Amino acid sequence: MKLIEGGICASKGFKAAGVHCGIRKNKTKKDLSLIYSQKRARAAAVYTKNLVKGAPLRVTQKHLSDGYAQAVICNSGNANTCNANGIEIAETMSKVCADELGLDPNDIVVASTGVIGLPLDIEPIANAIPTLSKALSEDGCSDAAEGIMTTDTIQKEVAVEFELNGKTCHIGGIAKGSGMIHPNMATMLVFMTSDVNISNVMLQKALSGDIQNTFNMISIDGDTSTNDMVVILANGMAENDEITEDGEDFKIFMKALNTVSVQLCRLIAGDGEGATKLLECKVENASDENVAKTVAKSVICSSLLKAAMFGADANWGRVLCAIGYSGADLDIDKIDLSFKSSKGEIAVCKNGAGVDFSEEKAKEILLENEIEIVVNLNSGAASSTAWGCDLTYDYVRINGDYRT
Repeated sequence: MKLIEGGICASKGFKAAGVHCGIRKNKTKKDLSLIYSQKRARAAAVYTKNLVKGAPLRVTQKHLSDGYAQAVICNSGNANTCNANGIEIAETMSKVCADELGLDPNDIVVASTGVIGLPLDIEPIANAIPTLSKALSEDGCSDAAEGIMTTDTIQKEVAVEFELNGKTCHIGGIAKGSGMIHPNMATMLVFMTSDVNISNVMLQKALSGDIQNTFNMISIDGDTSTNDMVVILANGMAENDEITEDGEDFKIFMKALNTVSVQLCRLIAGDGEGATKLLECKVENASDENVAKTVAKSVICSSLLKAAMFGADANWGRVLCAIGYSGADLDIDKIDLSFKSSKGEIAVCKNGAGVDFSEEKAKEILLENEIEIVVNLNSGAASSTAWGCDLTYDYVRINGDYRT
C-alpha cells in the first residue's frame, strides 16, 4: 500500500472540476465543485449529529437511501442552512446537475458549506453547472478541492494504491475543514472515491467503523457544524472480486480507507482556523479503548492546553486537568506524560506528579509546527489518537467578522 498523487481522481473512472460561479465575492476563489463517476457507484455516508442540519444533508440522505450515487456537487460560501427554501434550492442543484450529466437527480450528492442563515441564490450555481460539467477532468482533483474551501488555507487531498485479488485498487479523498469542527460525526466535508468492488452493506460498515477512530477524533474549536458529512463512492471499476463479508480483502480495504482518513484528519487539524500547530494526542496503555479515546478527546479539546501550545509553554498541568475531568475511569497516580516533536521528546510528568525538566528544551520542542502529547496511563494495552490545533489570536479575528 502506498500514498500516491491524484486525490479523488486517482480512483479509476472518476473525474472532478471546480469553478468560480459567483457565490463568493472574490472572483479568484473557486466556489463550486463537481465529482463524477463514469459508472453508478455504491455510496455510503455519515452525517452531523447537530439537530440543526443544512438542507443539502437532508436531500443527500434521501438520495442515498438506495445506497447509490454517481456525482457530488458542492458549493462553498453559503451553507444553505436555516433557509425557508433550502430544500428547494438543494433539490434544484441536484436536478440541474443531473440534467447536465444525463443522470437521475436521486444519484446526486449535494453539499454546501459557508455562512449559516444567508439566503442562497440558485441562479449563479445553475448558470455555472454547464461550464463545471465541461471542465470535468481526470486531473481536476485540485480544482474540486479548492472549490469546497472556506477559511481553509490549504487544499486537502490524499490517495492510496493497493492490491486486491491481483487487481490494482485505489481510494482517494478531498476534505474541507478549518473551523466549527468537533468530534461528533460528522466533523467537516469529506468526499472519498474508490474503484473497489464492494457491497453497499460492507461499504457502509467500513465507513461507519473507520470514522470512530479518525474523523470523530478531531476537534478544532468544540463546535459541531450543521452541514458536515463524509461520503464515499465506490464504482467497482478495479474489477476485484466483490467484497461482501468480513475477511482478508475487507481488512485490506479498511486499512486503505484508514490511511486516507488519518492523512485527511492531520491536514484538517493542522489547518484549523488561525492555527500555527498540529496537535496530536497519543494515549497509550489504557485499560480499554473507550478510556483511551475519552482521554485523548478531552486533552485535544482543552482550550487552555491549546492556548499553552500556541505559546510553546510546557504547562503540563493543563493536560492532567483535562484528563481529570474527562470522565474516564483511571488512576491518576499512574499517568506519565511527555511532549514530543521533531526536536525531540521531554518527560514532564511521572506517576501523576511533575518531574524536573529543562524549560529551554521544552520550549524548543514546542516551537515546532507538529506537536505530540504522549499520555501513558500504565493500566493496560489499549491506545487511541486524537488531533487538534493550537488556539491563537487569529481564531478570534477570523470568527469575529466571519459573516460580515
